[in-house]
Amino acid sequence: MSEKINIGWIGLGNMGTPMVKNLVKAGFNVTVYNRSADKSEALSKEIKIGVAYSAAELVPASDVIITMLSDDEAVKQVYEGENNIFSASIAKELTMIDMSTVSPQTTKYLAGLCAEKGISYLDAPVAGSVKPAEEAQLVIMVGGDESVYENVKPVFDALGKMSVYLGESGKANVAKLSVNLMLGVVVQGLAEAVIFARKNGLEAAQLLPLINASAVGGGLTKMKTENILNNDFKAAFALRLLTKDIRLATENGMDTPVGKTVYTTLQAAKEKGHGEEDMIAVLKYLSGE
Repeated sequence: MSEKINIGWIGLGNMGTPMVKNLVKAGFNVTVYNRSADKSEALSKEIKIGVAYSAAELVPASDVIITMLSDDEAVKQVYEGENNIFSASIAKELTMIDMSTVSPQTTKYLAGLCAEKGISYLDAPVAGSVKPAEEAQLVIMVGGDESVYENVKPVFDALGKMSVYLGESGKANVAKLSVNLMLGVVVQGLAEAVIFARKNGLEAAQLLPLINASAVGGGLTKMKTENILNNDFKAAFALRLLTKDIRLATENGMDTPVGKTVYTTLQAAKEKGHGEEDMIAVLKYLSGE
């Protein structure tokens, strides 16, 4: 199947680059477009990919075009910006897949635009940050037409450890926002536990192994232990992006007490200058750093 699907890829950020590498490793023909062309050109010297210089240029070369971008507006630009996909002649069956974290409303809007042009559309956001992306261990949530999902499932198989079809367009976005709402709660909870322990004379190096071995420990607490102990806040998942995701959840009806508190904290941490750091930098903000 991989030999028959030509993939166009838009977005070479922290997640997009390792995902493209995994598609090439799986045998797909991939052509990439990135707003900063130097990233595409540099990657083309490292692995076998084609380079496009606009979204429209991907259309003739692709059976499937995947977007992995930072927010709703960036995704919409693929369809409504200069040299967008609709400006190209679409002479064959085309499927658009958005793997970004965006609102259900954006997905429904873009799916509608695609339907008018005879283009299939799937929302397929992922759970997992850079390391799972590098190791093809992402969890992929999919909304849209189930038959389209089945047709392109080999693409998802090359990127993640599982993909799950959830129903109509927008359902996957709801699932992703739910996952990231819990992500925010856990991150802030971990930060507050460390702060409480420190205030009472217990160092993080003593506390975190206990958390990780207990019922409240898990993949995220273990992953962020090294960051906390090494005072390393280089972004695997930037705090500003988590803030954006909790904002989207809020705009879609999230009005529960803990969620609202997390959003307030994240927004304040972003305004304090921690937006480009990893989400666990909420610890720095709450510590007054």
